[in-house]
Amino acid sequence: MSTLFISDLHLSGERPHLIEQFIQLTRQEAREAEALYVLGDLFEAWLGDDAVLPEMTAVIKALKTLTESGVPVYVMAGNRDFLMGEGFEAMTGVKLIDDPTVIDLYGVPTLLMHGDTLCTDDVIYQQVRARVRDPAWIAAALAMSIEERIVTAQKMRAQSQAHTQSSEEEVMDVNANAVTEALRQYGVKRLIHGHTHRPATHSLQVDGQTATRIVLGDWYQQASLLHCNETGCKLVSV
Repeated sequence: MSTLFISDLHLSGERPHLIEQFIQLTRQEAREAEALYVLGDLFEAWLGDDAVLPEMTAVIKALKTLTESGVPVYVMAGNRDFLMGEGFEAMTGVKLIDDPTVIDLYGVPTLLMHGDTLCTDDVIYQQVRARVRDPAWIAAALAMSIEERIVTAQKMRAQSQAHTQSSEEEVMDVNANAVTEALRQYGVKRLIHGHTHRPATHSLQVDGQTATRIVLGDWYQQASLLHCNETGCKLVSV
């Protein structure tokens, strides 16, 4: 058996084929897994636990069915779905985990992150992230009507796309020093994250020791699934 890791599915009504692909994962491969971890951006946008869009009901049901079958599912918020809370846990049976989180993965301490906080060269993004993660901003957002939240999410998405198109690729990737500092801070030699949409396995040196950084891919361009077991981790295409 394996533990599975995915991220950056960005599920939305605009991509029904990805919703179906995820549901099939919960019915097939994930059903045989020891656990499933989603490291951020499961949804293109999560408007709050009280505002589940109709097209997401099948996803909620699939997660509930999977967790009720006995497979633990752990979900980390990303930069698109950080409004998930206790209501989401109750309706799906998943457990929300902090970013970052360290787990014992078959005897190997492993740092899990969404990955956006590692992109420290993207100063504008980090400023926006700090603003929208402020409890006051979150409270104000959840106080909006559902229609207002939809409009706000659309504006934020458009701003994000414009920023992405106008930024150099290197700026939007992780900063090497930030990666090293994260590994050093948590005392681990393996990091798994998403966000950058650049699936790969990287080897690096931290304080004279070899460390590994595994990057998960986004599902609408280069979908990937990470299998980990006692023998190691393997990144495969979905």
